[in-house]
Amino acid sequence: MKKQTLHELAKFAAGLIAADFIGLVWLSMNNPGAGTFLGIDFASTALLPALVFDAALFIILVHYGWHVGKTPLMRERTYLLAVGIVFAIVAAAHLLRVFTGTDIVVLGWSVPLLLSWIGTAVTAYLSYMSFHLALRMR
Repeated sequence: MKKQTLHELAKFAAGLIAADFIGLVWLSMNNPGAGTFLGIDFASTALLPALVFDAALFIILVHYGWHVGKTPLMRERTYLLAVGIVFAIVAAAHLLRVFTGTDIVVLGWSVPLLLSWIGTAVTAYLSYMSFHLALRMR
């Protein structure tokens, strides 16, 4: 697929996402309670994550649709530092869940604390290795 076609597809998808965002805002203003649409039950608590997701996806599509190929390449050391920071934040979040004992339920399944212990170990190791490799590049 040509780069110009991808530009146009990203612009079109950004328009669809913007329309979805406006529709969700309208829905939240006119029907704040739970409802059913096309056989799917919706609760008012699901609107905020959907709005945040739509906003993030819109920003990504607009950036890609109008700026693809113009983004400067990131140096490998900068990339490793950024990845190390992200992994450190995720490891801290897992560790916080372990110490507070917060329950997480995904689609009716209660996520056990063992997965947070594993997540802490894996992300902490990946963070350490990212920082280690970034500092060795001097």
